[in-house]
Parts: sequence; structure tokens; C-alpha cells
Amino acid sequence: MPFDSPPAVEQVIVTAARLPPAAADAAFSIVHLGEGDLSRSQRVDEAVGTVPGASLFRRTSSLSANPTTQGVSLRAIAPSGAGRTLVTLDGAPLNDPFGGWVIWSQLAPESLTGIDIVRGAGAGPYGAGALTGVVALRERDGGIAADVSAGELGSQRASAAAVSTLGRFELFGAASYDKSDGYVPVRGAARGAADTRADLEAKSIAGRVDLSTGLGLLSLRGGFFEEDRGSGLAGARANASGNVFSATLVKVPRGQALGWRVQAWRRTSDLFNSAVAVAPDRSSTTPANSQDKTPATGTGLNAALRRKVGGVEWELGADARFNDGEVRERYRYMNGAYTRNRVAGGETSVVGAYVDASWTSGPWLAAGGLRLDRWENRDGRRIERDAATGAVLLDQHPTDRDGEVASGRLGVTRTLGRGLALRASGYTGFRPPTLNELHRPFRVGNDITEANAALKPERLQGLELGVTRKGADGLVEATAFWNRIEDPIANVTIGAGPGTFPVAGFVPAGGVLRQRQNAGRIDAVGLEGRAERKVGAVTLTSALSVTDARVDGGSDAPQLTGKRPAQAPIWSATAGLSADLTDALVLAADLTWEGKRFEDDLNSRVLDPAWRLDARLDWRVRPLVTAYVAADNLLDADIQASRTADGVAGYAAPRIVRVGLRLAL
Repeated sequence: MPFDSPPAVEQVIVTAARLPPAAADAAFSIVHLGEGDLSRSQRVDEAVGTVPGASLFRRTSSLSANPTTQGVSLRAIAPSGAGRTLVTLDGAPLNDPFGGWVIWSQLAPESLTGIDIVRGAGAGPYGAGALTGVVALRERDGGIAADVSAGELGSQRASAAAVSTLGRFELFGAASYDKSDGYVPVRGAARGAADTRADLEAKSIAGRVDLSTGLGLLSLRGGFFEEDRGSGLAGARANASGNVFSATLVKVPRGQALGWRVQAWRRTSDLFNSAVAVAPDRSSTTPANSQDKTPATGTGLNAALRRKVGGVEWELGADARFNDGEVRERYRYMNGAYTRNRVAGGETSVVGAYVDASWTSGPWLAAGGLRLDRWENRDGRRIERDAATGAVLLDQHPTDRDGEVASGRLGVTRTLGRGLALRASGYTGFRPPTLNELHRPFRVGNDITEANAALKPERLQGLELGVTRKGADGLVEATAFWNRIEDPIANVTIGAGPGTFPVAGFVPAGGVLRQRQNAGRIDAVGLEGRAERKVGAVTLTSALSVTDARVDGGSDAPQLTGKRPAQAPIWSATAGLSADLTDALVLAADLTWEGKRFEDDLNSRVLDPAWRLDARLDWRVRPLVTAYVAADNLLDADIQASRTADGVAGYAAPRIVRVGLRLAL
């Protein structure tokens, strides 16, 4: 952004440390969310979730979702706790180095200027992890935004972000605090004394310094976050914390001049997560395991060169990501104490290089990219000991594994005039398993899921056709797609309790034993559409996602053939309106509907179709200050988010009404 320097110094233009959008973007399916979309959401994942087909693993947002289920996926092909989507902040990955999930409370909507959601495998500049797409977050590079609110369920929130200048420096700062007494997920007659509130307390702080140098714009950023939450069961809690540091140097291409970006980043995280076994009548819980620490570190480098000559724009780049971490936990609770200890973890890495290019000539745009990546899993370990004697009960050191993956994308767009454009594209991508999937078993209630150090990377192939019409009166867009995931990582049921199993041990009644496995393939066909139209003082929006995903378990998991992936609905739709009632009063309402899901791989636990209505009334009391009242789930609909083996349903948040003030400059 421009700013005034001292009289003797030439004016310096400072902008965010990122390369501008590539011309190739127009050949692929991208949804842009701006500050207006973000201002209506309390959490970043809730803003992302307004795009049909984009969701966390379950129907709950980060208000009540356990950290290990906050992985985001696109297109409802096969959601997972780890997520099948790469999330970045100005190029630096936000996915956790141990589990792949994203702790969304580390960023407040006020700290962002926009979000680009790229649907489809992320070959080219995105690489590993972008199996179903990319959520690219753009940090604020100007102005001020602040929000303070309070409401039902003891909810309190305060967040602020600002950019200012000091001489040749541009300074960014952001901080947020979010607290909720929470709600009890289990309702009605099924609820017992074991069921408690899923409360939350989260805080974050971040700062950035930008400096224009002779080499380009240098950006140094650091951030810290921590959240503590209840899991809805007595004795079960989770605490996630971490920090991130990044350094970026960008030279923006101008005319035919070469532009480039070099970035280094380091992310650390830790997770405490305790699980309990639930009595059949839900009257009590018993400690099952205590994941005391999960220290993990992710480091990375990426670099790119970009140039545009005439209608041709190209980019050459390389990136490397290195993760290491382990879980340290106690388990097998007997006679009032944990009797065993476990340490499990390892290291993973992905190093790749790519070329991406586009050609524009009149109404035509052609774009494509190729990548080659090398992945490696090494130094894996799982050691279990008797807590009293220290005797080693299990000592596993899986063989190091590595491989290469080639991926690519190709897209063509033809502009037909009057705002109409046709688009066709094909792509491949991959996601290597996380340290969590490779090495850490886990427990939810009475269900136990085993790790699998032999997991292979997931691969995706896809084709799509799209049509878009943009005009002064609005926008209409539709995309049809076909995707196939080879070797998808799924939690496959291999036994039911009560019973004792090798390695996993005892599974109680009402529980099942699963293992993470590469389960054949998943084929998905779908249709996405969205429309926006302005009629006088009213803006109408709608969107639809239809994704029919089916599993072919092959010889490894034949019991899954013909089933739908867990947590993958076929139908989801939204409809919204925003009406300027007066010059100072604005009413907004959004209706969301989703078809049934299945909680498990065998499709035996059904989650009913769900809908919710959100509403908000804004009153501009000053040119820069807005007072508002908002209601999430206004009509208090029952939204099933989970179901146990014995049929007990857990629900997403009930109606929450809150009032607040927002400052925007």
C-alpha cells in the first residue's frame, strides 16, 4: 500500500509478500472469498464452509471440533480427519506437521484480506497434500479490522488486526481471543452423566514486518496460538498449541522483467488429547489413554521464478517440506492407573520441482504444469513399555520407505463474449500419509483405530468441464467433474468388541476396531453450481454441490465395495440474501442444507439430513463502526454430527445468538 515517506526519501510502495495471481488460474475452478464474506464469520473454517463441498471432517466447526478432526477437504469426495486439502497462508503451509489437520483458531477472519479456494488436485505450484484442492489464505496488507462480541453459551470474542507504516517499514499485527462455555453434544434421553460440555478457550497473536529492499519485498512473520477445549465427555479434553515463523523475499514481475519468490518457514506444534471409555448407560467414563505430548516440527523452503512475454507466462519452482514428530502417551487404564506407556513417531519429507505455464491469445487461454516429487518416510518407531517396570512390550521400527510421484495439470478456457466462458481441465495430484496416520493409534469413546506404517501416498486423477457467465447483474457458474482416488487412506473396520486383538489389545462392548489402510479406490462424479444476482437493494446467492462418491475396496477391503466414504454427503446446497433495508441497516440470511452422511466406513451409522438458518442484522452507527446481532442456527435445528456403534447421536451447536461491534477501515 502507498505511504508517505520523509521529504528527502523517495516514496516507497509496499504490498504483501506474494506473487500476483497467475494467468493460469482462470483455466481452473477457483472460488474467491473477500473481506465481506469473512466479516460475517467468527471463524475462518466457517467462512470456507460456506462453499458447498468444502468442510471439516464432521459437521461441527472449530467451535467444538477436536483438533484431530479439523482437516479440511473439498468436493465431499472423501473427507478425513487429516484433510485432503492443502491450506496455505501467503504460500506457507498451515497443515499440522504431525497430523495434517489445521488448527483454525490460529487465525481470525479479521487478519485476512481474502481466501482463494482452488477445487481440483493441486499439481503445478501447490504439490503434496493438495489432493482435492487448495485453500490459499491471504493475510491483511492494509487497513484495520476489529470485532468484539458476546452471546449465548457464554460466548465471548475479541479480535483485531491492523497494518501501519513506520518509515520504510510496514507493520502488521493481529490478536484474537475466543471463549465459549460450550454445549453438550448428546441430547435427550440418551444423555447421561458422562456427557459434558464441549467448551473452548482459544487465543492467538501474530506480527509481520515488511520492508522494501533493492532485491524485492522482504517479509518476516511470526505467530503463536493455543486452544483448550472439552470433548463432550467427562475426563476428555484437548489442548493444541504452536508457533510459526516465516521469511519471504518477493520481486514482483513487471512487464517482461523476471519476478521471483523465495520463502523459508518453520512450524512447531504440540497436542494434548485425552480419551475415555464410556459406560453402556452413559453414567460414567473411565480413562482410556492420555496423549500427554505430541511435539512436532515442520520446516520448508520454496522458490519460484516467473516471467511473462507477450501472451506467454511461465513459472519454474521447487519446494521441500520436512516433518518430524512423535506422540508420547499413557494407556491401558487398570485399577486406578495407566499401566502402559507408548512413544510413536518418525520423519517424513517431500521434495519437488515444477514448471507451470499459460498461453493467452484472443479469447483462448491454455495452461498446464508438470511436477516431480520424491517422498520419504524414515526413522519410524513404536515402543510400548510397562509403566511399573519399564519392560519393553512392543518395539517396532518399520522399514524406511520412499518413492517418486509425477503429477500434472492441463486446462483450456474459451471466452465467448457477453461474459460467457467455457472451461475444460484435467489434473493429477497426491497426498503422502501423515505421521499421525503412519504411527499413532487413537481412541474415540469405545472405538479404537490402529496406525499403519505401510501406508502409501494417495493419488488422484480428475477431469472437469465448466461454464461461467459474468455480467453487471450477477454471476452464474456450473462445473461437472469426475475424480478418482487411488489407494485412499481409510479407517477400515476389522473387528468388534468385546474382544482382545493383536497389538490393539482389548476393545470394549459397543466399540469397534479399525485400522488405517489403503482401501482400493474411490470414484466420484459431481456437479457444482453457484449463482449471484442483484435486484435493487437485494443480493441473492445460491450454490449446489452434488457428489456421488463410491468405494471399490478391491481384494484388500471388499467389504467396502459400493459403499460411500465416511462423512461424504451426496447433496449440499446454500441459499442466501443480503438486503439494504435502509442506508444504515442491512439484513443477511443464509440457509444451508445437506443430505445424509455415514459416520463409518461400512455405512452402518447414518447421520440424518441436516439444515440450518443463520441470520444477521447490521446497523452502521458510524461510518467505520457497525453494531450487529447475529444468530447461528436461528431455528435451533438438530444437526447430527456423530453416532456411536450403539446408536447414540452427537449434535452440532444449537442456536447461538450474539451481539457485537465491528470496526473496519
